[in-house]
Amino acid sequence: MIVSHDWAGKTFAVLGLARSGAATVSALLEGGASVVAWDSDPAKREAFTAHDRLSIAPLDDLSGFDALVVSPGVPLNTHPLAAAARAAGVRIIGDIELFAQARHDLPPHKVVGITGTNGKSTTTALVHHILKTAGVPTLMGGNIGLPILGQEPLPQGSVYVLELSSYQIDLTRSLDCDVAVLLNITPDHLDRYDSFAGYAASKARLFTMQSAGHVAVVGTGDEASASIAQGLAGRTDDLVTIAPGVIDQSRWPALQGPHNAQNARAAIAVARALGIAEDVIEAGLRTYASLPHRMQHVATRNGVAFVNDSKATNPESTAPALAAFPRVHWIVGGKRKGDDLDACAAHLDHVVAAYTIGEAAPLFFDLLKDKVPVVEQSGTLEAAVAHAAAAALPGETVLLSPACASFDQFRDYEARGDAFRAAVEALA
Repeated sequence: MIVSHDWAGKTFAVLGLARSGAATVSALLEGGASVVAWDSDPAKREAFTAHDRLSIAPLDDLSGFDALVVSPGVPLNTHPLAAAARAAGVRIIGDIELFAQARHDLPPHKVVGITGTNGKSTTTALVHHILKTAGVPTLMGGNIGLPILGQEPLPQGSVYVLELSSYQIDLTRSLDCDVAVLLNITPDHLDRYDSFAGYAASKARLFTMQSAGHVAVVGTGDEASASIAQGLAGRTDDLVTIAPGVIDQSRWPALQGPHNAQNARAAIAVARALGIAEDVIEAGLRTYASLPHRMQHVATRNGVAFVNDSKATNPESTAPALAAFPRVHWIVGGKRKGDDLDACAAHLDHVVAAYTIGEAAPLFFDLLKDKVPVVEQSGTLEAAVAHAAAAALPGETVLLSPACASFDQFRDYEARGDAFRAAVEALA
């Protein structure tokens, strides 16, 4: 695992003992720290073996701790423990900050940090794949893959590629990325911020942590990101901007659609900044395979393609998926994040029929009934798949791209995507 010798003799409080929290506790103990940890789930608390520097106990008194380590899911604006930490003068950090602290104990390496409302998982995985194609030792972590502290340190000359949500950036103070990427900013997670401007400022902090000479890559397709790029303009040679535009994606089978044009251009910029040869970059783009639950082709039945885009949890993320296919049977709905589908409006002419599901089903039915040829309030994902499959013609696509969170009917977007695949496999 990845540890820092600087943790020795310090005392940390850890809230949340799921995957990243458990890896954090193990790494802190390995680094010589003492830990008091807590999780509301008894099963997670009981999973830990006894250790002379570990206490599993409620975090009633935070005085004396060097830091409180929380998972990104803890709302810093409302959680009482966050307020208690501030009152006690205790820093609130996450596992990415601990990784940043451990970097000087690792063999010489580079870090790529990638954020944005949409596209960051694909771009992270694509950069990781290009580096592997080039033979560069690399791993990906952060908001994707395994917890970063639980992974084995890489050898000299390696690259750590981190997908970073705004929540993770909020919990990070000293992550100096050799290459930092901002893809886009659209309204999301606004329950955690005072305003959209506050959410955008959280993303921008990724650049303020960088040292002089390190590279910033910024998409300029939205006003907020373009404003951040303008603020970085003084960096001249260290700033790469990516304006909206059409590129030839025909050679890259898993990178179709306008959203993947931006993802690919960002990954190319990162690879060039890291010194990867152009022919190797092209080979990586050509051989990249889609992430699970992100524009993932799961089957073709009777000439109809079934595509799992369960990771599209807001309308802005769904819009490019609709744009990517000419005739779509669209499965949409779940726990909505807003009251409209305006971001999808430009591509509704691709929708042959819509099937609304989950909590948002009645509202989305009303929003779409006069805008697409056929709308059905299906209710459940299984019903939507069955009805869409029965109606779709060869050459058309049945697309799960919900534009909503999953928590009304599923544990997470991965469980929703798995249910989609199972429903497709169950078709007669």
